[in-house]
Amino acid sequence: MNIREFEQALKEKGIDLSPKQLDQFETYFKLLVEWNEKVNLTAITEKEEVYLKHFYDSISPSFFADFTGEKSICDVGAGAGFPSIPLKICFPSLKVSIVDSLNKRITFLNNLTETLGLENVSLYHDRAETFGKLPEQREQYDIVTARAVARLSVLSELCLPLVKVSGQFIALKGAGAEDEMSIGKKAVTILGGKLKEDHYFQLPKEDSDRHIVIIDKVKATPKKYPRKPGTPNKQPLE
Repeated sequence: MNIREFEQALKEKGIDLSPKQLDQFETYFKLLVEWNEKVNLTAITEKEEVYLKHFYDSISPSFFADFTGEKSICDVGAGAGFPSIPLKICFPSLKVSIVDSLNKRITFLNNLTETLGLENVSLYHDRAETFGKLPEQREQYDIVTARAVARLSVLSELCLPLVKVSGQFIALKGAGAEDEMSIGKKAVTILGGKLKEDHYFQLPKEDSDRHIVIIDKVKATPKKYPRKPGTPNKQPLE
């Protein structure tokens, strides 16, 4: 997907990018490739693939959920900033918090957000399990996102404690999402969530499967969750 195809594909979804926003994506790509030589950020570095598999893919939740206005969004395990930074470029009013356990990635993101001139972006070097216990973070966010970090039963324990009641947890998933949702139903319910929608689509050009799983936060998460670091992955709520 070249830049013009990227711009046109988003326009078809109702997202009109300004020259400044297009420049921000170009700068993002250049910094990603530059930093990737010293910090392992992504295996995808070919330009057209980055625009399709990272940028377009990251923006896809906005095709199905409302990211307009001054919503607070927390991105768990964002890595090189996906999906939250592409969403922030498209929707500048978003208030974004990113939590990642690797400090090298946080250093990259700090450089990236400064270079792109992004405001209202907060970066946290922490494990999601401990971050979700902090009173100033717990149940504070309108939307919490995660992109292919872990299976849904595990992700729900990392993400739902951060979502405010009446907010949403949005997971970006590939093939196999249906099985994950079936296995993860118990975890979602225990943690105060309710599956609202699973939006299936295929990435343009290569037709790989994508799912945007939207979970409503319908009640407060019990205080015992998330459990201590590593436990959700070793002993998922299934």
